Amino acid sequence: MAKLVECVPNFSNGQSKKVIDAIADAIAQTEGCSLLDVDPGQSTNRTVYTFVGSPEAVVNGALNAAQIAFQLIDMATHKGEHPRLGALDVCPFIPVRNVRMEECVQCATEFGKQLAEKLEVPVYLYGEAARDERRKALPSIRAGEYEGLQKKLQNPDWAPDFGAAIFIPRWGATVTGARRFLIAYNVNLLSTKEQAHRIALNIREQGRGKDQLGRLNKVQAIGWYLEEANIAQVSTNLLDFEVTALHTVFEEVRKDAEDLNLPVVGSQIVGLIPLKAIMEAAEFYMKKENLFILEELHQIRLVVSRLGLDSLTPFNAKEKIIEYMMQEEKEGCLVSLPLQEFIQSVGARTPAPGGGSVTAAVAAMGAALGSMVGHMTYGKRQFEHLDGIMRRLITSFHHTMNELITMVDDDSNAFNSYMAALKMPKVTSVERERREAAMQDGLKKAILVPLALAERVTKLWPLLQEMATFGNVGCKSDLQVAAKALELGVFGAFYNIVTNLKDIKEEEFTAQTRQRACFLLEQAKCNAERVLELIDKRKDLGKE
Repeated sequence: MAKLVECVPNFSNGQSKKVIDAIADAIAQTEGCSLLDVDPGQSTNRTVYTFVGSPEAVVNGALNAAQIAFQLIDMATHKGEHPRLGALDVCPFIPVRNVRMEECVQCATEFGKQLAEKLEVPVYLYGEAARDERRKALPSIRAGEYEGLQKKLQNPDWAPDFGAAIFIPRWGATVTGARRFLIAYNVNLLSTKEQAHRIALNIREQGRGKDQLGRLNKVQAIGWYLEEANIAQVSTNLLDFEVTALHTVFEEVRKDAEDLNLPVVGSQIVGLIPLKAIMEAAEFYMKKENLFILEELHQIRLVVSRLGLDSLTPFNAKEKIIEYMMQEEKEGCLVSLPLQEFIQSVGARTPAPGGGSVTAAVAAMGAALGSMVGHMTYGKRQFEHLDGIMRRLITSFHHTMNELITMVDDDSNAFNSYMAALKMPKVTSVERERREAAMQDGLKKAILVPLALAERVTKLWPLLQEMATFGNVGCKSDLQVAAKALELGVFGAFYNIVTNLKDIKEEEFTAQTRQRACFLLEQAKCNAERVLELIDKRKDLGKE
């Protein structure tokens, strides 16, 4: 898969639609760049743009946007709640896919160098790109803000990394760097700016200084007031949401607000957020409130409700969650096809999708049926005593179902990688060696996918037997079909494995894999038969 870098430039204008749109157009029209989000703020007088592309493309997109901003933004007249140093205040590069942090450092370095050369403005490096430990943290560079920049540039310790130490009133200075995914998250309060800032000082890592640190690691925070909404906000940056989670920030702010008798009235995501951060918040609230929610969309709705993410503007998951914004990656995936098209693609005159993809689809349906029977038992008064068991079983079937769904494409992709190896040049001895190595690697991938499928199905057999013992009586035939579908999944996986093993040259790998595949097939036969026996012995699948 292609390399993908995210760039999130913050421009010091959030009030002029003409300027906002012109900068957005400059990014969108850059070849190889996909503009995902434009998030302006009136009171902050700042707009956050989010776009992705290859390392080369995002550097060009950021440069094009900066050149437009240079023409349209005048910092000499700028006022806003958000701390800022320049017209293009900060421009971070973030690894998204198949990109190392070092490559994002290269992006920031190249961008900073070219920006200073083209516009003749001072540029600082921060984060992972910083050349000086004192410049790693953005607030350190931004200290004194635009108003103090002229004096700061006269200090040799604060000479820019690129460009001359000359104050450009129209522009100010730009900070660029590389970092992990940052979540800009604001919690809304019915309070004064001063009260919000007091809470911000309590929770942010920096706290009130070296002698009085705050409670939350990897969190920056300040308090400000939104005139257009008539509320205050504790405005935070989560520098690493895996260290301090979204819901942790919200709960900590709420705790301090309660101590001050201040109402918390929702919160706000600025820009985009990774799906994982939302799912972690969902897990927290489901556990806290003993809720049973499986579907991803429903979990997102829970988080939106508990955090009040739609308190200022509607929270549209397709426009705020970065994975949902990158829908073009799903184009061409088998699992995104309507059922009729998938079946027709199997029946077409092409070797893939073939038996492997069909096997994964059938196995996924078997797991889905197990989940369905659980749902048809859970929550019903006559089966109330089984709710705990059903929660556990449904969760396992649902999780495995989703894993098996991804294997529909995994199998086809593995086969295609082998076919690509077959087409490699084979004129010279070196080319033949490379081709042979690629073919062997492709064959192993084509073996490991169905092997993983069989392993996953095998873990379901004890659960399916439990479902057969306790499930709803009206779902007898569904469980029977589930058993045979899962057995067929392993059957298909077995024959895909042995077909490809005959061309593998590593004898030890071949022997061990064949032995494991035979064992899994035998387990499938025995367990499917056992499930059918349990069902046949039951007169009432819910009242034993």
